[in-house]
Amino acid sequence: MESKTTAIITGGGSGIGLAIASRFVKAGIRTIIIGRDQLKLAAAQQELGDDCHPITHDLNELSTLPNLVRQIISRFGQIDILVNNAGINMKKDFQEVTDEEFDNILHTNVKALFALTREVVKTMLPRRKGNIINISSMASQYGIPKVIAYSASKAAIEGMTRAMAVELSPEGIVVNCIAPGFIATDMSAKALNGDPERKQKVLARTPMGRLGEPGEIGNVALFLASDQASYLTGVVLPVDGGNSIGF
Repeated sequence: MESKTTAIITGGGSGIGLAIASRFVKAGIRTIIIGRDQLKLAAAQQELGDDCHPITHDLNELSTLPNLVRQIISRFGQIDILVNNAGINMKKDFQEVTDEEFDNILHTNVKALFALTREVVKTMLPRRKGNIINISSMASQYGIPKVIAYSASKAAIEGMTRAMAVELSPEGIVVNCIAPGFIATDMSAKALNGDPERKQKVLARTPMGRLGEPGEIGNVALFLASDQASYLTGVVLPVDGGNSIGF
């Protein structure tokens, strides 16, 4: 008999990552949350209970990731689900963005995601079983001003989702992506609350007329991670209250 279903969620200490972790734990999935902020992770673990296991780690240190995955496997036995949620954003006029800033966002949002996924996939292939969920953004669906590096990184994630799905699904590993719309989190509050015009624009073109709740992304992640989604792979699913088709 297989041991308990085990999931990793990066950036699992707050916002959308925490909401996904909460749904997973409620569904009886042993959930490892990885992030840089030890206090946030500890608070999340306190809130979610014994099935939530925090690991403080900087995923930007690419050379440490093989060992991190080895440690997780030796402690928990297997990794069934990987949710690549960790990401950073920066709002700045296009011409002001430095090479270093651009590189920094791509490093966290694309290279770290790739490197961690590669190491996790190596452990999934022998079992011919695995489920990978990437988190992209509306910024990859259409042009949003002042977030050039973030937009590039999220478009890369959607391209990688399709490429990974085609290569890994024949080996029993499904790969899908959630493109959240505008969700009420600390990260989006920073972007929207100081910019009433932008917030109004967001709500005006969202047919449901409101921001999404983090738990609404959590529900969709749980669906994609479940047997109910067994014939879905390579899909980028907008969960956005209709924002991407709004006028």
